[in-house]
Amino acid sequence: MQEGSKKAIVAAFFANLGIAVAKFVGFFFTGAASMLAEAVHSVADSTNQGLLLLGGKRAKRPATEEHPFGYGRERYFWAFVVALVIFSLGSLFALFEGEEKLRHPHELESAGWAVAILVVAIAFEGLSLRTAVHESRAAKGSRSWWTFVRRSKSPELPVVLLEDTGALLGLVFALTGIGIAELTGNPRWDAVGSIAIGLLLGAIAIVLVIEMKSLLIGESASPAEVERICGALTEDGRVERVVHMRTEHLGPDELLVAAKILVAADRSLGEVADLIDEAEARVRAVVPSARVIYLEPDIDRSPAGS
Repeated sequence: MQEGSKKAIVAAFFANLGIAVAKFVGFFFTGAASMLAEAVHSVADSTNQGLLLLGGKRAKRPATEEHPFGYGRERYFWAFVVALVIFSLGSLFALFEGEEKLRHPHELESAGWAVAILVVAIAFEGLSLRTAVHESRAAKGSRSWWTFVRRSKSPELPVVLLEDTGALLGLVFALTGIGIAELTGNPRWDAVGSIAIGLLLGAIAIVLVIEMKSLLIGESASPAEVERICGALTEDGRVERVVHMRTEHLGPDELLVAAKILVAADRSLGEVADLIDEAEARVRAVVPSARVIYLEPDIDRSPAGS
């Protein structure tokens, strides 16, 4: 796990932990459904950051006979678990609490407590999101934020970005619901705020499940990386062309490259071995994540001069 990812996760963990405590205090004084939904949301987020840190630690374990390619995909697995936690502990609870308060409205008490806590929580979540955005800029490059979330091979920063964005929007929903409930005297608006939070978290969870499933199954290198790898293989002319190539991410920072390459029929075995070693070195120079490379030489049997 890169240092920037770890910094963003740690910042989000402590922010959500402190906010969760404050929200539970707010719920104790107000009985607001949206406040309870937000408190559970923050507990879920804190749990998620812990799971991401656990995945990063377990992914560093060395390869074994049982897992010869290492444990890099542990990071994808725990990010997938995070999506399930958001859906079950966050979304479903908020929807249940909102539906319950719609059927059995509860008058808000000391709404000022809720408003004050939510405003402070918005400030802290904003700082956490700012950290995640700052640490993500280098990895994002010129891509849009949505493209970065959809195409990133490193799961931690997209997860934290979506969590923090969802947390900020959820706080706005909770503040809006409580505010309208207090102004109109109709506590059902508070329940509407809780339902809105549940739908938001459900949407975020679905996006994460789709993306993490794709990474768990195995995604190829990006088109730009594939182009650089092909260029590196044929750069010195001794590899005439790449017949076909397959790539797959074994983890966010580890890429498997398998390719059949065409070489001249008059090359000796020693020459072929040397050109393969040099081709592998060139590939690793342009795509450092290409740590596992298998090259299969094929002989160019076409007639000379054809």
